[in-house]
Amino acid sequence: MRPHLAYVFERFPSFTQTFCVREVAALERQGVRPLIFSIRDPRDEVPRNFPSELYDRVHFLPPEKQLVAWVKAEKEANRLPQYLVLSLRHWGNRPDKLRVYEAAYIGQKMREAGLHHAHSHFAGIGARVGWWLHHAFGFSYSFTGHANDIFCRENDLDVTLDHLMRDASLVITVSDFTANDLRHRFPAAGRKIQRVYNGLDLARFARPATNSQIQTAPSPTSHQHTIPLILSVGRLIEKKGYPDLIHACAQLKSRGIKFQCDIAGEGPLETELRTLITSLDVADCVTLRGAISQDEIILSLHSTTLFALACATEHDGGMDNLPTVLMEAMAAGVPCVSTRLAGVPEMVEHGVTGFLVAERDPRTLAEAMEKLLTDPALAARMGAAGHERAHRLFAQEITASQLLHHFAARSLMQVDWPLLAKHPSLIRARAHQIVWRLRRLARHGCRRPPQGPGVG
Repeated sequence: MRPHLAYVFERFPSFTQTFCVREVAALERQGVRPLIFSIRDPRDEVPRNFPSELYDRVHFLPPEKQLVAWVKAEKEANRLPQYLVLSLRHWGNRPDKLRVYEAAYIGQKMREAGLHHAHSHFAGIGARVGWWLHHAFGFSYSFTGHANDIFCRENDLDVTLDHLMRDASLVITVSDFTANDLRHRFPAAGRKIQRVYNGLDLARFARPATNSQIQTAPSPTSHQHTIPLILSVGRLIEKKGYPDLIHACAQLKSRGIKFQCDIAGEGPLETELRTLITSLDVADCVTLRGAISQDEIILSLHSTTLFALACATEHDGGMDNLPTVLMEAMAAGVPCVSTRLAGVPEMVEHGVTGFLVAERDPRTLAEAMEKLLTDPALAARMGAAGHERAHRLFAQEITASQLLHHFAARSLMQVDWPLLAKHPSLIRARAHQIVWRLRRLARHGCRRPPQGPGVG
């Protein structure tokens, strides 16, 4: 059967972006058939969280030399849109030219499959390929904006965030914070911006049942270590705030609080953090575990007293938006301590599912963690509240359905009768799409796409 839309990823599947794998799988359970492209080949990445069969379903683009040769052959055979041919001719030494080649390859494959819409994650390479697909082939494109990709601008590129926002048919973002921020910065694009939280397969994070009974609201103390465990998971980079967490742990130790803090992840700050751990004399209670698999994260959550993530704004303005690991901790019934930054307060409800403190404030961070470490009943109540909140807001079935309806209403996604039969509510979304297509036709005409930086 014919696919409904294309997904264009820079790297897929990737260990650091498991939410992309979850999204594709959730849409497939909704009856959507995606055609998946990956610009880079991640098959040599470790660790992996995916069955090897997943790689068989991905169209990996050829390496650069083979890709350029393929495009040249298509051009000589007069099979490429004239817009791409002129763009390649006039691009010169300007950066990002490879996106044009990638769009040529993907666009031809999409035409063969009868597809007219492409979606990408991040306002980066994949979204810029989508922009070229729109201008060269007349397809619609959309993208999901996450964090630094929309907070930090790349001013040296010809296709900028301004271009992406202007020409996308739909812009998804993963928090109300970023949705409001983008509407403020790009008021003309306000109607196309929609918030859809990253979804979770909540069943994976449920604690093991005890006494042959299913736990519906697990307690974080049910499988606890003798010494309370603080867990944090993330890349060892500035915006995760790990120096603040380590300083907070030093304060807890100085107060005689017994705990073990495990930090799982790898990154460029590892040497700096190890030096800090030694200098603060907390090597006996703070451990850098390196990268661990999704299964290991889940197993660790089942014995965790509290989850901590000291998110901080980077010097260039970059920051976390809606860290998936906080959702996962809540889904496992673990209370969270984090900072009041970007979309974090949309997950962690202060005083209900955990505590929020100001960024770069180790003293207050330590005080919040001490409350949960020394009051098991409080930790249990907040963990149960977080579990309920995760099921209400972040269940994959809910978020995938929202995403599907946005695609159907505001893109050239194929919507066939089997999909309509499974989701009758798409009929209304389809009506919105007809109105949107008429407006699009009135703006751009039936053939000539808007002018872009490649053709003057």
